[in-house]
Amino acid sequence: MLLSDLLDLSVRDHDGTHVGYVIDARFVLDGAPGPTLAGARLHGLLVSPRTHTSMLGYERTGVRAPAPIGAFLGWLHRGTFLVRWPDVARVDDQHLVLRDGYVRVDPGLPSG
Repeated sequence: MLLSDLLDLSVRDHDGTHVGYVIDARFVLDGAPGPTLAGARLHGLLVSPRTHTSMLGYERTGVRAPAPIGAFLGWLHRGTFLVRWPDVARVDDQHLVLRDGYVRVDPGLPSG
């Protein structure tokens, strides 16, 4: 599976209720860097309840400028959450389905 297969998918909870769209992914680097990079592992996916568009980096908590863009994207993506990869029950061509009892995590990242 490619990341592009996940982006823009409709996200549903275990009973079929639409909760949003996949707009981005979060990866964790495991171990020390080798000759190229440390191994990347998918940690979770950002789900926006209102839009298919990216947050353009404004989910980072220290990003403030330009303020009008940050304010607009904050409003547009209100309610966006991170869902950890283990909370994904299945993925098909049109939907990503979350397991029963999935947890919505704050999507904010420290800048820097």
